[in-house]
Amino acid sequence: MVDEASPTGPGTPPPGHNTPIVIDEAHNPYRDCIQGLANEPITVVRLLRDAVEALPPGSPLTRLETVTLPEVVSRLVANRPRVAIIAGSPDHPAHLLDRAHALMAAARVWQNGGVPFHFSVPVICDGTAQSNIGQSYSLASRNHTSAAVNINFEGHSYHAAYVLAGCDKSPSAIIAALAAAEVARRARGNQAPVWAVFAPEHVLRGGTVPEGTRRALLDVAEAADAAGHHDLGADLRETLRYILQCSSDEAFAGQLERAVNLDLIKPVAKRRLLDQLAAATCHEDGGICAFNGTGNSSRTMMAALGLTPPELELLTGLPPQEGVAKGIDGLFALFNKPEYSVVSLLAANFANVVRMHGATGSSSNMLLHLPSIMRHAGFDVTIDTYRAIRDATPVPEVFAHSLTEGRDTFALARQFAQGANRGMESLYAVLARLGVPLDLDAPTVTGGTWAARIADLRDHPVDESLGESAVIRARPIRTRSGVEVLDGSFFESCVVKISGLSDDQIAHFDGRVLLVRHYENEHACSADFAAADLMERLRRTESLDAALLGAAVAANGGAAAQGRQAAEDPALFGDLVGQGLLAFAFVIAGQGPLAYGMPEMFAPSQNLRHHRLLEASSILVTDGRYSGVTKGPCLGHMVPEAYQGGGIGYLRDGDALRLDLSAGRLDLLAPAAFRAGRLEPMDPHTDAGRTALFTERWDRMEARRLEIAACNVMDGVSDASRGVVPMAVDRRAKRPYPVPKATKT
Repeated sequence: MVDEASPTGPGTPPPGHNTPIVIDEAHNPYRDCIQGLANEPITVVRLLRDAVEALPPGSPLTRLETVTLPEVVSRLVANRPRVAIIAGSPDHPAHLLDRAHALMAAARVWQNGGVPFHFSVPVICDGTAQSNIGQSYSLASRNHTSAAVNINFEGHSYHAAYVLAGCDKSPSAIIAALAAAEVARRARGNQAPVWAVFAPEHVLRGGTVPEGTRRALLDVAEAADAAGHHDLGADLRETLRYILQCSSDEAFAGQLERAVNLDLIKPVAKRRLLDQLAAATCHEDGGICAFNGTGNSSRTMMAALGLTPPELELLTGLPPQEGVAKGIDGLFALFNKPEYSVVSLLAANFANVVRMHGATGSSSNMLLHLPSIMRHAGFDVTIDTYRAIRDATPVPEVFAHSLTEGRDTFALARQFAQGANRGMESLYAVLARLGVPLDLDAPTVTGGTWAARIADLRDHPVDESLGESAVIRARPIRTRSGVEVLDGSFFESCVVKISGLSDDQIAHFDGRVLLVRHYENEHACSADFAAADLMERLRRTESLDAALLGAAVAANGGAAAQGRQAAEDPALFGDLVGQGLLAFAFVIAGQGPLAYGMPEMFAPSQNLRHHRLLEASSILVTDGRYSGVTKGPCLGHMVPEAYQGGGIGYLRDGDALRLDLSAGRLDLLAPAAFRAGRLEPMDPHTDAGRTALFTERWDRMEARRLEIAACNVMDGVSDASRGVVPMAVDRRAKRPYPVPKATKT
C-alpha cells in the first residue's frame, strides 16, 4: 500500500507501479510454512516504527499506511517483494551512518508495497588489522561473510537486497553471496532470481597533520639531514605531502622507527607523534578511506557492474532521502525481469569491469575478488580470464588519482556532486570516445544500458575546465595501466600493479636483475627496512660474494669490477644500491591463504615505497596480498604458494631473479650460469640441495598456522589464481566465460 504524497517526491510509487508488485514464482515459503509467517512480521513492524521515530518529522518517508501485523502477513502471503537491507557493523568506520540510511530504505520499500527486512554483517577493517594477526582473518572474513549473507538471504527467503556496501572484502562477499543464492534458485527451478542494488558508503574525508605535529616531524627531518641521513629527511618531507589517512600514518610509523634506530629521536617522542597523527586522521562521520584502495576499487567495481544507481555512487555523507527513494524505486522496477538479476548483470558486465579496473588503476586485491564473485556465480573465471580480457582489449589510464595533489576520492566525490563528472558514466563515456571496445549494450540497475546512460556524454564526458584538478580525465594519462599478471620459471602466476609504478620505474625495473633476501614473515622484513645498519645487512646477505655482486652489477648495466669491489667497500655498496645497479628482491614467503590466511603486505610495501634508497633499487615479492594503495614495484598473489610447495618457498638468500615487465615474467637465474655471465632461467625444484631448506621452512609454516584460531584457518580453498574460494564453489564454477577477441584501441 502506498501513501498519498507529492507526485515527484519520496512517497510516490515508481513509474508503472501504480498497483503493488507480486513476485512471479511458484514457491512462497511464507504462504506454505506457517512458522515464518508467524515469526517475521514483528521484525518488520519494529523496523518501520523505528523509521517513523528516527527520521526527521514531516519527512515523506515517514508517511506509512497500515503498518500492522495483519498487513505484513497479507503482503507476505501475497508474495510481495521481500527486500533485505544489508548493512555493516558499527565498529567499522565506513558504516557509522548505516542506521539512518537503512531506515530510509525500509520506509521506501514499505511505501512501494514491499516488505523490508534489515540485517548487518561483521566487517573487518583492514587498516585496523594491518601488521597484526587480524590480517590472517581478513581474507577469511570475505568467505565467511559470503556464507553468512547467503545463509540469511536463503534462510529467510528474501527476493532482493539493498546493500549498504562498505570497503575491504564486504562488497565482493555480498555480491558473491547473492549470486550463489541465484545459482541455487535456478537449480531448484521454482523460484525467481535475485535482484540487488548497491549503495556504496560515503567517502571518508582525509585529516590534516596538526601544525605542532608537522613542525615536530620537520624537526626530525632536519635532524636526519644534519646527521647525514638525507634519505630519511627527504622521505619525511615527502610523506608530509600526503593527505592524512591511515595509509600515510603507516609510512610515518616506518620512518619514525628509522629515526629511533638512528638515535635521532627517543621512542617516547615517536609514540607521542604517532598518537597525535592518529587522533587527527579520521572525520567523525567515517566513510571509506579516500585513497584508491580496495574500498574505493570495490566502489568502482560495483558501479562498473551496473549494480549502483548513479544517485548513490559517490557520496560524501548520508545520502539524501530522494537518492535513497530513487535507489529503492529502481530496484522495484527490476522485479520480474530476469535480465536484470544479479547473475545476469555479472555475466553482461564482467569484461567491462576488467577494463574499468585497469583504466582507474584500482586495487590488486580485486584480482582475488573478481574471480571469487564470478565463481560464486557459476562461471569458470580465473586470473587467466582477467589476463585474456586485458590483453585482448588494453585500456589507457584515465584516472588521475593522487594523495599529494588534491585528487583523492573525496575530491572525486565533490567533483561528482558539482556536476563536473558523472562517476562511472563519465568513465564509460571517456573510454568509449577513446575507442576502447566496451559492451555498451550491457544492462544496469537503472533499467537501461550503458549506451543509453552515456548518450548525452559522448562529446563532453567530463568538465575539462577543471584542468589538473580533475580526477577523471578525458585524455589518457598514459597508455599502460592497471594490474598485470606475470609468470616465471618458479611459479605459475603473480600480479604487479603497473598503475602503482611511474613510467620511469617501469623502464628502470624492466630487465633488472635482483638479489634475493628471503623472509618467512613481514615483521622481519620491516625490521630490516627500519634498521640503522640496513646497507650493512644487505651487504652481508648470505652468498653475496664478489663474483655474484660483479655479475649483478654487470647485468644491470654497470661495471663488474665495481660490483666485485663493493663486496669489501661498504660506501661503494651503498652507492651502487642508490643507483639501482645493485638491486634486491625482498621475498616474503609463507603468507599464502593456506599457510597464513594471505595477509596484506601493506606495512613492508609502505616502508619500501617511502624509503628513498630502497624504492629506487628493490622490489617486494610475496605469496601474500597487496593493498590497493600499494605503490612501487610489489609482486604478490604468487601461485603456487610456499605452503603448497611453490618455488617461492625454495628461494634462498643470494639467488638472482630477473624481472622482465615487457615479457610479463620473473625468472630465477641458474646460479653458476649467472656468475659466468649467462641469464638462464631455472626451476628451483630441480636443485636437490634446496629440499632440506624447504622442509625446514614448511615445518615452521605448519607451526605458525597454530597462531590462527582453528575455525578461521583457510583449509579447503582454491589458490589465489581462482579467487581463494571454498572448494565446493570452485568445483561448481563450470560455465565458460567468453573472452573478447583481440582489438586494437
